[in-house]
Order: sequence, then structure tokens, then C-alpha cells
Amino acid sequence: MVAEKVFTQLRRGTLEFCVLALLQGEPRYGFELVKALGEVDGLVTTEGTIYPLLARLRREGLVETSWQESESGPPRRYYTSTPEGSRALAEFTADWQRFCASVDKILQSGRRG
Repeated sequence: MVAEKVFTQLRRGTLEFCVLALLQGEPRYGFELVKALGEVDGLVTTEGTIYPLLARLRREGLVETSWQESESGPPRRYYTSTPEGSRALAEFTADWQRFCASVDKILQSGRRG
């Protein structure tokens, strides 16, 4: 039960960077992001989580939006990472890799003893 709470917090803390990573190179609309995250083990999320997150990222200048016509319904709002979003993702990626390596090292040393 404790581990589940920890993973919930990790998901919350990393979700915005997962979204920024998915927005590198191609614009995506909100539900497309929900589907992409849902296909990855442990990152299941809902529209109720993604849309407020996207709104916050937009206010912070990390993503920008544009409306595009849809072949199957009303126009969709597409999200694209800004240069600031790409920089934030690069910084997070470097910190995350250091963090994971440190945790892995400690977990592995605990197994030897």
C-alpha cells in the first residue's frame, strides 16, 4: 500500500514531462495524449487529469495551441511544445537520469548485503 502511494506521487510529478516528451516533434490533441499515456504501463490517466495539466503548461508558456479541422467532428485544439517546454524537458531528463541511477545504485547495494 505504501509503494502504491509513492508511485501515485511519482506519476503526478512526472506526468507533465511525459506530456512534454510526447509533444516533441509533432502536435497532438488532448485525447490523443490520453491514449498515448494509457498505452504505457503505469501511466494510465484520464481527460480530467490531462486537460487541466495542458492548461497549466500553456499558462506557463511550455506549450502553445492551435485549432485544426478534424475529419471526424469539430475542430481540435492541438498542443505543441515551445522552446521553453523543450528546455524544461531537457533539464528534467538530465535530473531524472541522475536520480534513477542513484536510486538504482542504492537498491542494488541493498540486495548484496
